[in-house]
Amino acid sequence: MKKTFTVLTAILLVLVLLAGCGSPAPEEPADPADNGATGDAETYKFAVLAPITGNYAEYGKGFEVATQMAADEINDAGGIDGVMIELEVFDSQGEPTESADISRRVVEDDEILAVIGDFSSSNAMANAPILGDGGLVQLSPTASHPDYAGMNEYMFSIMGRQDSEAPFFSTHLLQRFKQAEAVGVIYINNDWGESAHANLTRQAEIDGLNIVAEENYVEGERDFNSLLTKVRSTNPDTLALIMHANDVALVANQIAQMDWDVDITALGPGTSMQIIELAGENVEGLLLSTPFHITEENEEAWAWAEEFRSRANFEPTVHPAVAYDTVYLLKAAIENIDGEVTRDAIRQELQDLEGFVGLTGPITFNEAGDITRLYLIMRIEDGRFVQETDFDYIDQ
Repeated sequence: MKKTFTVLTAILLVLVLLAGCGSPAPEEPADPADNGATGDAETYKFAVLAPITGNYAEYGKGFEVATQMAADEINDAGGIDGVMIELEVFDSQGEPTESADISRRVVEDDEILAVIGDFSSSNAMANAPILGDGGLVQLSPTASHPDYAGMNEYMFSIMGRQDSEAPFFSTHLLQRFKQAEAVGVIYINNDWGESAHANLTRQAEIDGLNIVAEENYVEGERDFNSLLTKVRSTNPDTLALIMHANDVALVANQIAQMDWDVDITALGPGTSMQIIELAGENVEGLLLSTPFHITEENEEAWAWAEEFRSRANFEPTVHPAVAYDTVYLLKAAIENIDGEVTRDAIRQELQDLEGFVGLTGPITFNEAGDITRLYLIMRIEDGRFVQETDFDYIDQ
């Protein structure tokens, strides 16, 4: 009898233990407000969207190198309150559809707290509704379409806007400095190119600048001869090229092959050495605008440029410089967060950030999420870029 009782007791004990090892109680559903909360995260992870391959690979490589330079500096100095920065680079190939596909994947990765990129306004604008719906900041170093940042509260840019640069280009570069009498305009047919063209021609009409031809082309075009022949027939003394560096070089080389004596100006490429490397003497005298230029007199910027050259094997322009600043902007925003670091907290602190001065100068976001910049006029002379005016040129 005692033995039977002992066996039954043991069986009951086993059943109780097995019941305790059953399926756990269901977890409470995640609070959407957590939205990328890091808690005790070991890293702060940012996605970098850039055209690593394709027509704009120079710019994408610049993004990749410059953002990693900033992350390395911050991490070497102890990170952000002891937490290291991690960058994950995605190749958008300069294609809006590819960039949008990447954005959908990035939104689903809870570890990613913000997006740096994309390079072009077209890509950034394609991503805006996706990232906005996902509550994820897209901090573009270079998107300059006036409509981009205002698409939703998560969109930011620090290049400045084409409704500032294009009017400067018309009034101060073409008319006042260059004293152009008849201008032919050739622009790339994408969101950025159309915006720059519209803002330039609107200001030209106000200024009374004589624009005799307006032609556009699709991305990837390599043969500009028929387009140039058409513009040449209007007899301009100056061309305004609204395009990126590789296209400026292609056009300059084909103008030389045509033996056409016309002055060239460019809006968009900044002081890209790719123009000089690809076109050489065919771009001597070319004038362009830029919000940033590195000189030896600025020791900090010059040291940064030397480090960039050693990593990238080409000269920096404003494009990698603003990409570098974006990492420090995110650092500043996170440092200002009182509490848990989330995607939305980063957005709020970016919008409210005050007193930030980066490599490219002071940066304070307006209500839309972008900034206003001033511009320099540069000229290619003896195979290098020479500064022709200062930032106060518009006030003189």
